[in-house]
Amino acid sequence: MFITGIGVAAPEKQYSKAECWEAFLASDWFDRLEPRAHAVAKAVLSGDNGIESRHLALDSLDDVFHIQPNALQARFLENAPSLAGKAGSAAIERSELDTSRIDAIVVSTCTGYLCPGLSGYVAEAMGLRADAQAFDLVGQGCAAALPNLRLSNALLASGQCKHVLSVCVEVCSAAMYLDNDPGVLISACLFGDGAGAMVLSRCPRGAQRRIEWRHAESLIDPAYRDSLRFEQRDGMLRNILTREVPRLAAVYADQVLKKALDRTNDRRTDIHTWIMHPGGRDVLNALETTMGLNREDLRFSAAVLREYGNLSSASIYFVMERALQENAASGIWWLSSFGAGFSCHGALLQVE
Repeated sequence: MFITGIGVAAPEKQYSKAECWEAFLASDWFDRLEPRAHAVAKAVLSGDNGIESRHLALDSLDDVFHIQPNALQARFLENAPSLAGKAGSAAIERSELDTSRIDAIVVSTCTGYLCPGLSGYVAEAMGLRADAQAFDLVGQGCAAALPNLRLSNALLASGQCKHVLSVCVEVCSAAMYLDNDPGVLISACLFGDGAGAMVLSRCPRGAQRRIEWRHAESLIDPAYRDSLRFEQRDGMLRNILTREVPRLAAVYADQVLKKALDRTNDRRTDIHTWIMHPGGRDVLNALETTMGLNREDLRFSAAVLREYGNLSSASIYFVMERALQENAASGIWWLSSFGAGFSCHGALLQVE
């Protein structure tokens, strides 16, 4: 499998963390929450959390405090197909294909639910063929990009498809929830909206650098399911985010990498570029410590986190696009995502 095109999309409105803090101060929610909650939000939005701004599908930050099931669902339906379509169209254009050549689309999301699935809306928005296969993957959280790509690889390897469009889209502002729990508050200050897409093909093509998918590994440990997940409360999604997430992300990311290197007989020192999910500042710090990386290794992840926040499943596409834009070194690249479950995935790429 070859990655022959990549595209990303984010809402036009970009909000700084200072603007988010001022909007929170002016909202009715400020008085509804306890002083300890105020302190948590202020620490995150006023301190160095690795994030300077986020793109949100909101006309005004006042809208974010309208936390009702119908409003949130409407926000997802309005924005998820359009963001996914923009990212998908950009990826197809870079692959120098026409939309009629796409044989299947695989769409991942965790911030909203549609039936019929989101894939149909995206296919319609992009004008894909009516007989293109469509798959919806849900419930995999921030880790979803790699399972999505592995399904795309299987479709290509089976001979059913020549070109598959992989899409991850998250409207995190449509999964907004506020209460006094520190994890809930940190989530509200951490996540942004966006979509990423890749065209996967059996053969290399297009103007983009030659990127070959070599090998992938996955790990899921249900023992830590409650450490990072969504729950349904009052008809809305409520994010559970615990303090142990950075440690878990780093430990499992290291395990998945070791397993992949053992299978391929590569060495860690052979990896030239690191495409790691930017889950947050503490996550990146934990990856550095546990995996023996440095800030230069994680510069693409840190740059995406700084400008967009945590985009959940879409993040990894933004990181990879940033690495390509900055002409990262050729050779072996390591692509890794992790999140709800607790789950972790990784893939070795050969980039020329």
